[in-house]
Amino acid sequence: MINCVIVDDEPSAVDILQIYAEKVPFLHISLATNNPIEALTFIQKNEVDLVFLDINMPDISGLEFAKLLDGKAKIIFTTAYSEFALESYKYDAVDYLLKPIPFQQFFAACQKAEININKSAPKAEVEKNENFIFVKHDHKGKLTKINFSDILYIEGMKNFVSIVTVNNKEKILSLISMKEMLNRLPKGDFLRIHKSFIISLSKITLIDGNEIFLNNTSIGIPIGDTYINDLQPILNPTIIGGK
Repeated sequence: MINCVIVDDEPSAVDILQIYAEKVPFLHISLATNNPIEALTFIQKNEVDLVFLDINMPDISGLEFAKLLDGKAKIIFTTAYSEFALESYKYDAVDYLLKPIPFQQFFAACQKAEININKSAPKAEVEKNENFIFVKHDHKGKLTKINFSDILYIEGMKNFVSIVTVNNKEKILSLISMKEMLNRLPKGDFLRIHKSFIISLSKITLIDGNEIFLNNTSIGIPIGDTYINDLQPILNPTIIGGK
């Protein structure tokens, strides 16, 4: 299933695209909105595969939106203006549909997107021999290498995550959602224990009630009620003593 977002400042255009998307069995509409800022915020926090994107919008144009999206999702442009077609492909657009859009063209573009997304999906997974990531900074061209073994925990901060390492000298910020960050970490080594926290399991030193303490930390990290069921099966085989 492809999670998609529809962005167009004209409500009637959004309605048409929703009707079309509901007819395509492999599409799931995660958000349909007239507000590009709302859409960008949503995409930063959720897993989105495909964006149906108008170009001529107030506040943020479709091309500006695509630039800010920075490859986080594939794009099918849906617009009444043919003159932006060439520029749109700078952003690796799957297709460029001119309004009024016949359903046949819409469906063909969706099929192209499905093939494109399925081909690229394995690249999002961490290879078994990877033991580090590079994190982008606000300064263009600056990357920080972080070894997975050095990570203590990761804290969600609106559209960013803050990565805290064992040396604890600084918090490294990255523009990525918690869900996407968890997918980039080695499975079995890290666990999300709260909507705002992912921890390194090997760094746990103490569990006190609904708080977890890690190496070099004096403040407990809360365990969310909805995440306790994920933690318990990991802990049970290692618990000894008591009644």
